[in-house]
This record gives sequence, C-alpha cells and structure tokens, in this order.
Amino acid sequence: MQDKFGVLFLGDIMGRPGRRALRKFLPSFLEKYSPSLIMANGENAAGGLGITGEIGQELLIHVDILTSGNHIWDKREALTYLEKEDRLLRPANYPPENPGRGYFVFENSAGRKAAVLNLQGRVFMEPIDCPFKTAEREVKRLKAITPVILVDFHAEATSEKQALGWYLDGQASAVIGTHTHVPTADERILPGGTAYITDVGMVGGYNSVIGISREQAVNRFLTARPQRFEPGKDGLVFSAVYIEIDMRSGKAISIRREMMIEEKNGEGSHNHS
Repeated sequence: MQDKFGVLFLGDIMGRPGRRALRKFLPSFLEKYSPSLIMANGENAAGGLGITGEIGQELLIHVDILTSGNHIWDKREALTYLEKEDRLLRPANYPPENPGRGYFVFENSAGRKAAVLNLQGRVFMEPIDCPFKTAEREVKRLKAITPVILVDFHAEATSEKQALGWYLDGQASAVIGTHTHVPTADERILPGGTAYITDVGMVGGYNSVIGISREQAVNRFLTARPQRFEPGKDGLVFSAVYIEIDMRSGKAISIRREMMIEEKNGEGSHNHS
C-alpha cells in the first residue's frame, strides 16, 4: 500500500479579492482532500503587487507555505519580513545577497517531510541566475532530507516552464508553474514520475484581466500610458491543483486541476474540475 502525501497548491493570490476567495472556497477543498500540505503563491497578495508582513501572517493562518516571484520586492517591508518568516519564500536563483531563502522543509504533525523550492524564469523576466542550474543544485541537496520535493517555477514563457519540467522529471515530485494567472489545461505526470502543469492560475477577481480591474487594463492598452492598476473586484475565482505523491519514492501518483468560480459577488458558486 502506498503512503500518500497530498498537496493542495493555490494559484497566485491577487489582492483583497484573492484573500476573500481563499477564505470562501478553501474550506470545501480541505474537506474534499484533507491535504498534508497547503501552498500558495503570495507575491500579489497586497493590493495586487507585493506582500506585507500583516497580510503574510493572515495568509499563513490558512496555508502552510507561501511562495513568490518577481513581485516579492514591490513592498519595502517585505525585505524585513523575508528575514523573519521562513515560510515565505523568494526565488532561490536571485543573488544570495538578497534577504530570505528559496526553499523550506515542511514537517507535518505526523513527522512527514516535504521540501518546497521556489524558482524564477529568465525569459521575458529579470536576468538572474540560471533556474536550471539552481534547481539541479538545490534538488540534489534537498533529496538528502526528503524524497518529496515541490517546485514553484514562477515564469512567463511556457517553453521555459515545460523545459524545466522535463529537466527535473524523476528528480522533483512536482513542477508547478505560476505567474501568468491563467490556468493551463496540460496537467500530467511525466514519464519519470513528476507532476507538471504550466500554470496553476490565480485566486482573485473573476471578471478581470489577470486579476486586474478590466476597465483599467483595457484603458492601458487603448492609451499605451502607464497607470496604477487595482485588483478586479467583480466575482471570484479560486484556481488550484491537488497532487498525490508516494511518500517513499517521491514520485507523483496523480494531479488534478480545480477551479471554483463565483461569477457575480454573492450570487452563488460553481466548480470546474
């Protein structure tokens, strides 16, 4: 009999609507799956850009680990928060002089461990250290602690995400893409036993443009002028994946895409699986 380790990974939490969707929809998925570990990308949790200590602690009431990406630096106080809170990760391939860390080893009440590694892509993004070489180094080190290794790859290009999935196939338990806020329909188990999806999506305003007010986003494209963006508040969406992993081998058994939608605020919800 397999000793299964279940992971519920939530897409990027987008501002106040995302935090509201988290509180509203998470309980039903906890009841459905009873996950061993709950993760979420929190880099957009504060007003749609960045995270604060107060909001981080609010989220960590509901989830075990927060990952991030390029927007982790958008709130100045996040620099101090990263130094104090080990459960908030920043991409491991940023230069080591930056505060915070890129991995965390989670241990549940039963003593079972899982390692989480946060990486960021370079295509159409910051020219930071190589995510592939960083992944190889860190996964090798983490495998000495636990066979269960989960990677949040925060990247823009689908090709770069797919390439890292294949690169880590058989080494990581899962490679989960974040950043675009648009869920992809390519969840699968790769031949070596790694669960993969190009992007898990987001938790935020449903009738929006990647979580941003649709009126503001459209106006930006019409005028080509910079402007301040605010999170879209119309409707809610909760995007996630649930992954089952063999605790002994670290290989994924299954990956399931989940989405809960409230099309208009307060007007009922429906599930897309």
